[in-house]
Amino acid sequence: MREGAKGLGMQDRFTAAHLEAWRRDGGVLIERFFTPAEVAAVVADFDAVYDQTAGAVEALEKKKPGEIGKFHRTQFIGIQPVPIECSPALNLIGVHPALIAFAKAALRTDDVHVYQCQAWAKFTGESDYDQPFHTDFSNHTLTVPAEDARLNSVTILCYFTDVSEAHGPAHYVTRPDSLKVGGPELSLSRDPGVQERLQKALQAYGRSTASPAGSVFPYSIDVYHRGTNVTAPHGRRYALMTCFKAASNDAIGFHAWAFHHTRPWNRIFDHATPEQLACFGVPRPGHSFWTQLTLQRAQARYPNWDMSAYRAAVKS
Repeated sequence: MREGAKGLGMQDRFTAAHLEAWRRDGGVLIERFFTPAEVAAVVADFDAVYDQTAGAVEALEKKKPGEIGKFHRTQFIGIQPVPIECSPALNLIGVHPALIAFAKAALRTDDVHVYQCQAWAKFTGESDYDQPFHTDFSNHTLTVPAEDARLNSVTILCYFTDVSEAHGPAHYVTRPDSLKVGGPELSLSRDPGVQERLQKALQAYGRSTASPAGSVFPYSIDVYHRGTNVTAPHGRRYALMTCFKAASNDAIGFHAWAFHHTRPWNRIFDHATPEQLACFGVPRPGHSFWTQLTLQRAQARYPNWDMSAYRAAVKS
């Protein structure tokens, strides 16, 4: 697949330079990846789903001055995995054709799966969102990050509101800079002294992902990053995280989609393309899985799913 490929005839959303930066640094900020119309549709869904459009006047601060950020439960209360009871805009933005194209190019494969996709709304005063620097491999794989990037994955953090430093941008450390401090395995240490030295050393190299609405930040599971607090008066941050891996890579995982069968999957099946559904593991048209019987059963499960492409490809 050509690097910097276009999605559905739309303008290029990313370049070969973005892909090279992702491979070299482990993360790259791409501003205004989504169009204003796409952003507006997703924001409307966020407003409806969370039934809240602004946070409090003052931020909630739980840590002492100079204390390193911590993880706690309230940081994650704004997370909702897809599918969600709302329009296709929010439900399918994580498998936008241009995101799929980036993931395929980054992982150098023509077949990718989404293994995590979740909306995340943060509001001033609902939590102290300040976290320590950490890596994601410990809950995305049972082993460790591979040296070959194709065997890892790409997480794409998507912003749908303007994110200044007061709106909780993710901070990260490039792979070359973090290796001056230590590899991602140091994030697993439970020694308080090691963690304190690690955090202080990483802070010297920290970069911000503050950017306009519609921007995205693809990063790898070995990259140090952290959440920061939302402090803007009445502030909000609407974001979505979508994670892609090569379809054949069983070493990476997070959600077992079928486990969440009680969620409104019709919101996705009724509107997604075959390529988007393939990202969730649904066999493409023409696959041997599809027979007259499986077509009949699938249609019974999702009555409004347009299965014409699947029916046309079934060998009689």
